[in-house]
Amino acid sequence: MSAADDAPVPRGDYTSARVAAGLVHTAGMTPRAGGAMAATGVLGVDLEVAEARPLAALAARRAVEAGRRAAEEAGLRLASAVSMTVYVAATADFTDHSRVADGASEAVRELLGGPAPVRAAVGVTGLPSGAPVEVSLVLATTGSG
Repeated sequence: MSAADDAPVPRGDYTSARVAAGLVHTAGMTPRAGGAMAATGVLGVDLEVAEARPLAALAARRAVEAGRRAAEEAGLRLASAVSMTVYVAATADFTDHSRVADGASEAVRELLGGPAPVRAAVGVTGLPSGAPVEVSLVLATTGSG
């Protein structure tokens, strides 16, 4: 199932993506497939980097899809990723956040091309529904879809 087939659905009082001043801002996307979390857990206890990288990629693909839908609704198309924040549920002594986030970076570049976005990889104690990662994007657009 592709990210397009598994469109992000808000699980609260927010929208999946919004266009403002020619940029698309996405909500944080977790690694869901078929409406269910693909995996849960905390890095450094339940999951290793090699398991989390594809989950970060899945979350990033869902964020790009949410952004693509919002852009198309506004009559625009995506041009590139400007900024990405990757949240990693991890233990206090886990230090490989950037290696996990690289999975998201690879997915975004595969889908959109262009230079890598600026990025923050942030360790947190927990994420919604037990997700191990969450990805949000800011995307540049061009004039027509």
